[in-house]
Amino acid sequence: MKALIEPAARIKGRLVAPADKSISHRAAILAAMADEPVLVTNYLEAADTLSTLAAIEQLGALVERRTDGVMIRGVGLRNAAVPKGAIDVGNAGTLIRLLPGWLAGQDGSSFELDGDDSIRRRPIDRVAEPLELMGAEIDATKARFAPFTIHGARLHGIEYTLPVASAQVKSCVALAALLAEGETTIVEPDASRDHTERMLAKAGVKISRDGSDLTIFPTDELTLPDRIDIPSDPSSAAFAIAAAVLVPGSRLLVEGCSVNWTRSGFIEIAQRMGAVIITDLEPRPEGSEISHDEPVSDIDVTAGPLKPATVTAGEVPLAVDELPLIALMACFAEGETRIEGAAELRLKESDRIASVVTALNDLGAEVEATDDGLIVNGHGSLRGGRVDAGGDHRIAMLGAVAGLASQEGVEVDGIEAAAVSYPNFLDDIAALR
Repeated sequence: MKALIEPAARIKGRLVAPADKSISHRAAILAAMADEPVLVTNYLEAADTLSTLAAIEQLGALVERRTDGVMIRGVGLRNAAVPKGAIDVGNAGTLIRLLPGWLAGQDGSSFELDGDDSIRRRPIDRVAEPLELMGAEIDATKARFAPFTIHGARLHGIEYTLPVASAQVKSCVALAALLAEGETTIVEPDASRDHTERMLAKAGVKISRDGSDLTIFPTDELTLPDRIDIPSDPSSAAFAIAAAVLVPGSRLLVEGCSVNWTRSGFIEIAQRMGAVIITDLEPRPEGSEISHDEPVSDIDVTAGPLKPATVTAGEVPLAVDELPLIALMACFAEGETRIEGAAELRLKESDRIASVVTALNDLGAEVEATDDGLIVNGHGSLRGGRVDAGGDHRIAMLGAVAGLASQEGVEVDGIEAAAVSYPNFLDDIAALR
C-alpha cells in the first residue's frame, strides 16, 4: 500500500503513543511462565505482540481479551506444552530471541520456532551460543537461522559475556537462568534495556547487579503482581517527536510515555543536537539497585534549529530503534553527523544501515554507510520523493516523518508495515497536522 505524505504546516496537539512493544512482549512471556493469573493492561495490539500472545497459547497459556486488558493464565516455569507444529513468531524479532530462553529449560521437550521471510534472514546464533553452553541443544537451519528446534534440557548456570550489548540476548539468558542449576552471571559491554530485570525483580526473583555484571539465581516459581500496566512506547513516540522537532512552528505534548533511562538515548541525542524537548527522564541509577517499576512522564516538544553530533557506540543500545530518526534529523542540521558502533542495525527487519542510506539519499540527502554506522552531511532541508519501506515498519514511519518535514512530500511504498508496532500511525500523524 502506498501513502503520499504531504509537507506539514506544523505539528501540534497531544499524543498518547501506542503501548510499549518491548514491555508488552515481556509481560506476556513472563505471565505465561507464572502460576497465577496476570492481567496486562494497555497491551499493544500490533502484529508483533499478537504473535507473542499466539505463541504462549500454543505453549498452553490461556489468553482472554477483556475490556480492562488481557488476562493471561500461565502454565508455570517448567510446564510449557509442546505444540503439534512450529511456533510461528511472524516478524517478531523480540519473540524469537526471548522465548528460547524459557523453552531451553523444558527438560525432555522439543520446540520448533519459525517466522516470516524477514525472520528467516535474522541470525539466532547469538542466543543459541549461551543456551548451548547452559546445556540445551539447538538445531538451526544452516547452523544459525530459523526454522530451528530447541531441545530442552537440565540447564546449569554460567558466566556469559555478551559480545554485543543486546537486551534481547540478555533477556533470553536471564529467562534460562530461572530454570538452571546454580547462578548465572551476564556481563554487558554497555548498558541495554532493562525491562526484563525490572519484571524479574518485581516477581520475587533473586537478581543483583554489580557494575556491568547481572547475576540471576534460579527459582521455583514467578510471583508476578496480579496486574501489569504497560506504559506508552518511547520508540513509537519518537516518530512524532522527530516530526515536531523538524517542522517549523510545531508544539507537541506526548502524554504518559515511558522515560526509563535505558530507553532515553534518542531524547538525549536529540537534545544534544539542539532539539527543544522537556521531560523528566529517569536518572541513571547509582550502585547495584534494580528498580521494580517503569517511570512515566509527559514529553513537551518544540520545533527549533539543529546542529550535527556524533553518536558513539556506547549510546547505540539505548537508542538503537531510533537511530534512523537521528539520521533523518541530521539531514536538517548543517554539517557532518556520525553514527558509530551501530552494526546491530544490519540485523533488524532489514539491513537498516543500507535501508536508511537508500531512503534518505532518494529524498535528496547526502548519507553514506560505514561498516558499523552512518555519516550524514546535513544541508538544512530535504527535498522529498519516494521511500520503499521494504517490509520494515521503522523505515515506513521514517519515510512518513520525512514527508512531513520535506519540501515536496514523500510517497511511502509499503506504509502498511507500520502496523507491526504502530497500527494507528497514519491516523495519529494526520491528527497532529
